[in-house]
Amino acid sequence: MSKRTSTSDFGVSKRQGHDSSPFYKLNLMQGLIREGAIITAKEAHYNLENIESWADRVYCKSSERMTEIPDNSVALAMHSPPYAVGKQYDENLTLEEYLGLIERVSREVYRVLIPGGRYVINIANVGRKPYLSLVSFFYNLHLELDFLPMGEIIWQKAKGASGSCAWGSWMSAKAPRLRDLHEYLLVFAKQSFSRFDRGESDISKDEFKEATLSIWNIPPESARRIGHPAPYPVELASRVIKLFTYKGDVVLDPFNGSGTTCAAAKMLGRHYVGYDISEEYCQLAERRLESLNEVGSAQEK
Repeated sequence: MSKRTSTSDFGVSKRQGHDSSPFYKLNLMQGLIREGAIITAKEAHYNLENIESWADRVYCKSSERMTEIPDNSVALAMHSPPYAVGKQYDENLTLEEYLGLIERVSREVYRVLIPGGRYVINIANVGRKPYLSLVSFFYNLHLELDFLPMGEIIWQKAKGASGSCAWGSWMSAKAPRLRDLHEYLLVFAKQSFSRFDRGESDISKDEFKEATLSIWNIPPESARRIGHPAPYPVELASRVIKLFTYKGDVVLDPFNGSGTTCAAAKMLGRHYVGYDISEEYCQLAERRLESLNEVGSAQEK
């Protein structure tokens, strides 16, 4: 057995078998998680029977009340929320109203997640005058809901340094504007930083090493091709699903949109559930999922 490393002033060369308990006993790390937010394996409860009676479908309704899904039954929830910034599907909400919507949905997500289940939110910051850091608001909101923060991934969508530039003063300190080339994936968990249950993972060694880096270079999806103003690519959802779920788990998207998360889950042998209030987008998602059935049938012939 290899020698366990420990926290060092000069760092260590490897992370395998690292004993980080001294770090988490430091005063800096105290008080971040409310008492009772973390449970033991003996306290964990699951509701994994009769999944077929409510999963593998898209519900055309608000995810503020996901009454179809039992408590403690979903392994992963992933979504990109609306932004209230004037997109086709957006409402013109105040910041307080917007965060209220996110809070109501996230309370439901917390309810349906299994102990150790993960919640991944794809979010971008918006504006410049002023700059609105939605990431900071989302972190505070979800900590108050007892979600456990597990880190953030920077999704780099472009390389930059092309012929285009940000709006603002050109080559002048008067008013240069920063140009976003990335979005964030915020990663939270329910009641435990580790899953208590066991299952079959299907992620390769190389995929795991790439997925556990904090920067993901994945090209964006074409809104015109998908037929939705703000789709994220199947590759992004697939990487999250393979990293955080076992085969046969249930994956939820409470802001389903064009159905990318559900499509990726289905392709990877997971159950899926999607919610969206737009009948148009629900139909779009259903067509994408149905096309996967047609591809599967063609491959079997």
